[in-house]
Amino acid sequence: MTAGSVESTARSRQSEAKAGTVERAGGVQSVERVLDLLEILSTGDGTKSLSELASVSGLPLPTIHRLLRTLANRGYVRRLPGRRYALGPRLIPIGESAVRQLGAASLPVLAEVVDELEETANMAVLDGDMVSYIAQVPSRHSMRMFTEVGRRVNVHDTGVGKAILSQLDDETVRGIVSRMGMPTPTEHSHGTLESLLEDLTVCRRRGYAVDDGEQELGVRCIAVPIPHAPTPTALSVSGPTLRVDEDFERRAVPVLTKAAAEIAARISVSQAAGESE
Repeated sequence: MTAGSVESTARSRQSEAKAGTVERAGGVQSVERVLDLLEILSTGDGTKSLSELASVSGLPLPTIHRLLRTLANRGYVRRLPGRRYALGPRLIPIGESAVRQLGAASLPVLAEVVDELEETANMAVLDGDMVSYIAQVPSRHSMRMFTEVGRRVNVHDTGVGKAILSQLDDETVRGIVSRMGMPTPTEHSHGTLESLLEDLTVCRRRGYAVDDGEQELGVRCIAVPIPHAPTPTALSVSGPTLRVDEDFERRAVPVLTKAAAEIAARISVSQAAGESE
């Protein structure tokens, strides 16, 4: 979810509250407000002042201050100098557990991709300003690609990273690059923001990203974004360039697109089940 969508959602909920429509069956307004604040704090540079939180959420300052004090006491929010606030460390194990469960739930779909394409399938999510691999099913070939689950990589020189960046606006991409830089592990890696943005334009138009030796020479990766995931997420298949060529790319894209849609449907069903309880 991008910063703009979080702010739009928060304002929409506040408008609904004023109209008396925000209380869904079984909903608790105070919980809704806490979640809005946490989502807003996750955007931009990760810090917000009380006035910024009030502007985005539409909540009164005394209400925000009271909720933040409780969250800070429990470690879910941190107080920073200058009366600013950020997400707290108690959220880390919760997020890590959710990511692990998401990866585990997607393994059957990744296995189907490997059965059909015979190359290693990966799933990754945006983790701060980097990408974290959360699931993998390896190819059965003796010469195959292997990435340790939990590994974090840069966004600009990986297939999954570029598929994830393609879901973000250019301003957000610029922010990530300005904070992380653009190391070039190979001669094919993007070394400038301009070349990366051009590549992302192509990715958005055709619906998938390609890493052709950008992270590691001799390795090629095809990646697609997973639509409507709770955090920017991508699915990929990777292998040696001798096998993962342009003909493979043409075969792989529809398989990956179908798999991404299936994972998105599973996420949607899971979210709907949680909301109906």
